[in-house]
Parts: sequence; structure tokens; C-alpha cells
Amino acid sequence: MQYKSIIGGVVLLLFSSTLTAQHALSLNETLLLMQQQNHTLLLAKKGIEWNVAERDRLRSFWYPHINASGAYTYLANDIEVKESLSQITDPAKDFIHSIVPDEQFISSILDKIGQHSLTFGLMPNNLTTIDANMLWTVFAGGKRIHASRIGSRLVDISRIEHQQVDATLQAEVVTSYFAVRLGTQVVQVRQRAYNDLLKHYEYALKMEQNGILNKADRLFAQVTMEESKRTLTTAKKELYVAQQALNRVVNLDSTQQIEPTTALFINAKIPTASYFKAQLPTANFTVNKLAMQEKIAHNQLQIDRAAYLPNIALWAKQTMYSNGIPSNLVPRSMVGVAFTWNLFDGLEREKRIRQTKIAAQMVNLTKQKAVDDLGLAVDKFYAQLENALTDVASLQASIALGNELVRMRKRAFLEGMGTSIEVIDAEVMRANVHIASLAAYYAYDVALINLLAVCGLTDTFAQYRASGAWEAHLQE
Repeated sequence: MQYKSIIGGVVLLLFSSTLTAQHALSLNETLLLMQQQNHTLLLAKKGIEWNVAERDRLRSFWYPHINASGAYTYLANDIEVKESLSQITDPAKDFIHSIVPDEQFISSILDKIGQHSLTFGLMPNNLTTIDANMLWTVFAGGKRIHASRIGSRLVDISRIEHQQVDATLQAEVVTSYFAVRLGTQVVQVRQRAYNDLLKHYEYALKMEQNGILNKADRLFAQVTMEESKRTLTTAKKELYVAQQALNRVVNLDSTQQIEPTTALFINAKIPTASYFKAQLPTANFTVNKLAMQEKIAHNQLQIDRAAYLPNIALWAKQTMYSNGIPSNLVPRSMVGVAFTWNLFDGLEREKRIRQTKIAAQMVNLTKQKAVDDLGLAVDKFYAQLENALTDVASLQASIALGNELVRMRKRAFLEGMGTSIEVIDAEVMRANVHIASLAAYYAYDVALINLLAVCGLTDTFAQYRASGAWEAHLQE
């Protein structure tokens, strides 16, 4: 990993040190450059960070919640205790009458006193308090356990999505990188064919001037040469488009150009299609994400079922500052245990549980369908691999024959034993066969990286390339 980081740093320094340049990079160096600069991949990394924060937020419910609160209150009415004195004078009158039944003087005094009330003020009109409060849920029916597991599964999903984005971008890089490689080779082949046809046209022109060749053959050579020039121009434009596509996925501006140094390749020793299909349930990114969503649905079901259980919490309150509230009326420190228990909610819990079960079943069916659909994709890309291998095998012999045919017809033409048309046909055939061979190599590489991306095995692409046959032997 450290070695890759060093290479990536060197590549970045290489591109930042020049404004307009073309640099020779291998496929591995280009992939490292993409992983460090592509905005889509960087956005996927931020998705991981976001879900890690969400997981930590869900875990915070395990800890007590402590807060401070304060308030200033103005009371419009006095808070006081008012007691009638008759509660005291009436028993006194009864006692006196039990001793002196006809006593009137003291009784009259007590009656006047009993008509009044005694008032005691409890609090002033202005109150101020600052309190520290603590609430710690000690039992929630298992909700916190399953919520934490859901948070972990969200992190797993974001990591799988990052891997999927990386695999998709790797497939784009390989496709664009080898498209530039193919385009470069095609331009070389077209350039060589054009140079040969231009020389042949010049020979034909001289032979016409000497009366050895008729005008029709010379015109045919000229038309073919002009057509070759047109195809060369088209090949250069296609190469430019491929270079811009590679720059886009690697996030380079149009002034930078990557010159691929990694050759096209084929590898006939690939596993069967059944092997790749067997990897789908465990290695495919989409299937793995659906498996994580199944686990999330299972934990959500447990949370919904926990709604039948009570929530139990410890609580405490400490008054840090109080003005106007006597401590004999409201204690400064309080602790306790509280619980809430929803006994009936109109069958909402039952309906929520049913919905969660249906959602879990939908995810499971989606996963099964995804495996079936991806199996078709495997068949498609595997068929492209086999077709490319067949094309390469059939064209290899044609390349050698085409080179020999051009050499023989050129000699025959110079010796007056052959026609200009025969030379031109041989040149065009050799160029087309060569390009067809390169296109077959390219088709193989693109099909292989897409097949591996579908199966979640893009990391093995380098192994297939290292043990394959490169297209270098196609050169003369």
C-alpha cells in the first residue's frame, strides 16, 4: 500500500509540474491517478464518513443525557398560605363552655378573633433558578442494541458502494485507457498503410509517365491513397475522443494527455462462466448491499417489536442556583426512577411490524432477482470474451499471410509481373486484418473488465493481464 501511495504521489507531481504535456503511464499508474483525483470516488468516500458519523450518533443513546436549564419567573399573584383563625378559636370556646357553660365574654372575644385569617407568604413574586438535569435510559426493550447494529450496517453499505464506484470507474479507466492504446495502434497502422500507398502511388505515377502503366491503374492508386488518408484522419479524430474520455474519468484537463504503455492482451486460460456466476451471491456489490439491507430490515423488526416493552430511565436534578425558592419547599437535590409504557396505540405497532416484514420480503426477492439478472450479464460478457478469443485465433495466421502477400505483390509489381490493383488490395487487406486483430484484443479486455466488475472481482484483472499474451507480437 505504501508503494502504491509513492507511485500515486509521483504521478500527481508529474502532472502538476507541467501545463501541457503528454506522459507515458502504465495502466496501474493511471488507475492510481483516478483513485486519487476522481470526484465520484471522493464523493463515495465522503458517504462512508457520513455513515460512520450516523453510526456514532445512534450509539450515543447508550449514554446519559445531561443538560443545564435556567429560568427567571415573575408571578402575577402572591403564593401564600391563608388559614382561618376559627380553626383555633372554636376548639377553645368548646373547652371554655365545658368548664363554664354560661360564659359569654371570652366566647365573644374568640368569635371576633375567629372571623379573621392568618396569612403566610411562601415565595416572592420574582424567582430565579439554574438546574443541572440528568436522564439515563437503562432499559429500552433492546431498541438501542438494534439501532447500533443498523448504524454498523449503514457503514458496511457505504463501503460496498465505495467499492462498487471504484470497480465501475476501474472498468471505465480500462475501457478508455485501452481505447487510447487501440486508437494509437490504429493510427500507426493507418499511417503505415498511407505511407505505403503514397509510395506506391508515386511509383505508379512515374511508371505512367514512362508509359509502363495506364492511366486507369494510376487513378485507382490515387483514389485508394486518398481514401487511406481520409481513414487516417478519422482514426486520429477517434483517438482524440478516446483521450478526452480517459481524461474525464481520471479528472485531467484537455491539455494533459496520457500515452498508454500497457499493451492490449488476451488470456485464453479463464474460468468457466459457471465459476463467475457462482461468485455473484457473495462478491457482487449490488447483492451484498441488498444482503446488508436485509439485516437492517431484521433489526428494524426487532425495534418495532420492542415497542411493546416499557422504557425505564434514571433521572436526577441538582439546583445549582436558586433565588426566591426556599429549600424546605423544593429540595435542591432529587433522584428517581421513571418509566413509560405505551399500553395501546390504536394497533399502530402491529401495522408497523407488518410493514417491516413486507419490506424484508421485498428486499429478499430483489436480491434473488438481481442474482438472476446478473447471471445474464455474465453470459453476455463471457460470450464477448469467447468471440474475441475466436477472432484473435483466426486472425493471427492472416496477419503473417498479409505481410507476406504485400511483400510478394510489391516485388511482382516492381518487376512488371503484377498490377497496381493487386498491390493496393494487399495493402488494404493487411491494414484491415491488423486493425481487426487489435480490435479483437480490445474487445477481449473490455469484456473481461466488465465481467470482473459484475462479479466484484476487478482486483483480479491484473493477474489475468500478467499471465496473458500481449499484442506486441502483432507489430512487424
